[in-house]
Amino acid sequence: MHDLQATSIKYQSNTLYVLDQHQLPHIESWLPCESVDAMVAMIQKLQIRGAPLIGIGASLLLGHLAANGTSAAKLQSSAEVLRAARPTAVNLMNNMDSMLAALHSSGPAALPAEAERLFHEDIALCDTLATLGAELITANANILTHCNTGSLATAGVGTAIGVINAAHQQGKNIHVYIDETRPLLQGGRLTAWEMKQLGVAHTLICDNMAALLMRDGKVDCILVGADRIAVNGDFANKVGTYSLAVNAHHHNVPFYVVAPYTTVDVECLNGEQIPIEERAAAEVRGVSSSFGDVCWSPTDTPVFNPAFDVTPAALVTGWILDKGVFNQEQINKGALKTL
Repeated sequence: MHDLQATSIKYQSNTLYVLDQHQLPHIESWLPCESVDAMVAMIQKLQIRGAPLIGIGASLLLGHLAANGTSAAKLQSSAEVLRAARPTAVNLMNNMDSMLAALHSSGPAALPAEAERLFHEDIALCDTLATLGAELITANANILTHCNTGSLATAGVGTAIGVINAAHQQGKNIHVYIDETRPLLQGGRLTAWEMKQLGVAHTLICDNMAALLMRDGKVDCILVGADRIAVNGDFANKVGTYSLAVNAHHHNVPFYVVAPYTTVDVECLNGEQIPIEERAAAEVRGVSSSFGDVCWSPTDTPVFNPAFDVTPAALVTGWILDKGVFNQEQINKGALKTL
């Protein structure tokens, strides 16, 4: 395979490396990934994360294994294991299906090129999303975002953060409010890091402060990503997104979801059919970091910890996709079925 480089994943000298997002923003550590078990562990630990990126990471690993002589049967079983690593994010499943289609049609030799194609496709998709979405951003806009949707979550410039960066590059003098994104603080740790890298003016807030900002007229629009979009427009994203959408609807704040076609599940009719991953109780009871573990609740406190929630289409102002920006009327007429 050819060498490849992105913000949070790279392939160099026949080795796949993943930027350990657990250790950001303070430590930038690249971890080699040589096996399916290692990739699954990294996905489940969120060392590699973001719906587009985990699909790309799994694809690059399969391409690497194929280039190094792994049999077709082993590649088949490896793809199936990787496909099941996270149940909500459909990009992973779509990418594994693409890799398996190449395997079945042309054998193991086709997988390195297919993995590289998916890598470069994601970069191009992100660029298109950024261009389309930036057209909706007005000068001096205050934008609220949730979780992390930038170059740490994709091979390219990102989805929602890609839009933010494009608007910033256009000189629109934007400002971003960053939800900290409990319980794993992807906003506080990762999006704040990316905003600093990009030079975008930003302010970090606790998740429960967002409605107050909307009430006071300090939010002009909300941009979020997605892990799976049903054909009726319902979508799953990091837990807390639904709350933002409800508050945005109440306060008449435009609410946009930004995602490539690889996030659309054409076999999923509505949000009720999206599986929601539940994660370990320890994530809510405290925090684990490279600086040590902190537990702020009784250690046996019962916990409910869904990683995602589902936002109904009725609360969405627009879907910014690589094929265009769609409104509710277009989605209701089946625009997502033909992507």
